[in-house]
Parts: sequence; C-alpha cells; structure tokens
Amino acid sequence: MKSVITFLSVFVVLSSMKLLSDPPATLKEADYLRVAHLGQGDTEGLASIREAFTERNPGYDLHFFGQTRKIEGEDSQRLAFVQQGGGTAELADGTSSKISVGDIIHLAPQQTMVTDSLIDYLVFTVPDPLPEATPTFIRPDWDENITDTPGGCATETGAYRRILLTWREDVGPYIYHALNAHRVRITDSFTHYHPVEGGFDEFYLVQMVQPGARLITSNQTDKIINPESVQSDEVDNLLQSTELQVGDLVYLPRGIIHRGVDGVLAQVITIPGFIPGSEIGVDHHLRAINRRFGPKIDLPLNHEASASAVIR
Repeated sequence: MKSVITFLSVFVVLSSMKLLSDPPATLKEADYLRVAHLGQGDTEGLASIREAFTERNPGYDLHFFGQTRKIEGEDSQRLAFVQQGGGTAELADGTSSKISVGDIIHLAPQQTMVTDSLIDYLVFTVPDPLPEATPTFIRPDWDENITDTPGGCATETGAYRRILLTWREDVGPYIYHALNAHRVRITDSFTHYHPVEGGFDEFYLVQMVQPGARLITSNQTDKIINPESVQSDEVDNLLQSTELQVGDLVYLPRGIIHRGVDGVLAQVITIPGFIPGSEIGVDHHLRAINRRFGPKIDLPLNHEASASAVIR
C-alpha cells in the first residue's frame, strides 16, 4: 500500500504560502457557475446542479448522501465518491474494504452498502455497467496500480494526480467511458474549455484547499477564441474568479472556459469520459488580447501554455 503522508505534508506546507498573486481587481465572481456547498448542507445549490446536469446528460443522475451509514440498493449502476469521513464499508454481497476521502465505490444494481461510521458521498447514476476488471473499491492512495500521472491540470514535477477511471489504457488501469475521474492537486492549470460538440461536462469535487484557491472562468468562449473581436470596454468582464471551499461541488458544462489556481485538491469528474482531443487551451488567445491592448491589460493566464495552441 502507498502512504499519502508525504503528499499531505507537502500540501500542508504549501498551504501557508501564496503560490500566485491575488486576482486582478477587474476579476469579478462568476454568476453563471453552478456551485453547491455540500459541506454546508446546500440543498438548493445541489438541486440547481442536478437539474442542469440531468437535462444535458440523459441516463445520468446525481445525489448527495450526508453523514450516512447506509446507501440502499437501487436498480441502476452507481458510483459513490467518498467526500468526508472514513471507515469500513460492507456490501450486501459480503465484499468489504476500508474507505476514505478520494475513494470511489462501485454500487452495482441492487447493491446496498453499510459502514461502521458516518460518511458523506456524492453518488452518480451511470448508464453503462463497469468492466468486470474494475475493482469494486477504487482507492487512488492505496492501489499500487494507480500512480502519479502528471498532465492535464497538474503538469508540474512531483504533481499529485491519481487517475481512478480513464478513457485510455495507456493513462490508467481502469477503463470506463461513461464517467472518468482523477484526483488531482491543482496549483496553476492551463486555461481551457471542452467543446459543446464532442466534449464533456466536468465537476470539481473540492476536498482540500489552500487560502485563496479559486477557479478562473468565462462563459464568453466565442469571444476569447477570436481575440480580434474583443473591444477595449469588454476586456474587464472576459474572466471571472470564484473562490473555492472544502466541500464545494462545481459544475462546469461543456463550453465554459476554466482554470484552477492557488492550490486545490479536487476529484475532477467528467461526463462522459475524458475524450481525447477535447481539452482546448486558450492561453495563447488571452496572451494575444493582452498584447493587443498593451500594458494596461493583464488578463491572468498560464504563461507556459500561452506560447502556442494547446489541445489535449
């Protein structure tokens, strides 16, 4: 088994540091994002996310189970993400395992789960059965088949990025196309979006944060990818900043530009899976806008990713 002591120690040390400067005064909080503060019992926010998500993704659903010892069996396939707490879980078929924050439990149809302690779960209903080779309990910090795989939102050396369910076997051991998930520490991701056609929706299930951790987002994708169309009086409203808290569930529909900064550990969940070629970088466009309007404009961007177009 792999210990996470080193990772947690590094994260705690970094929590006392400011990795990036505060966002420019021009960045306002996004009013188009759907955020549920699960750790605060935000049922209204969760209902808003669920309504938008299920409308866009037929065959899927999501529910939050707070401080529970039992999840009853249902007719559907489900994936339960452990968000708070830990202990021993036992399924109706006799399978049991230790579980902790960051784990996923596959609940097959009619499978009931009970635990010896109170635990919070975010549970997705998914349309397709998982491959037989997939473990019932997927534990990214304890499964020797799941190792750090820098990339995506965590490209730096020593990045913590554990891929639980993936699209391609060259990326991780457990393949599933209806939902992908990777648990990742994000300090300065590149700015990108997933196309409306052929892309995927994305969730951030926030599990640890450093002070000031946030998402920089925009719903003006068409304008940003056409820098010459931007007028000087539009620049200040191109990007927005939303601070993150432990327990937040953020829903990012296809087409929304986003970038995580300043240290957040999140379970990043994509519906359907992480389709190759559907992560479209825009930092080079933001750089072009900055150059076009001169030194008075300094839109935040990932400088490494701004040298040329990035598609992953």
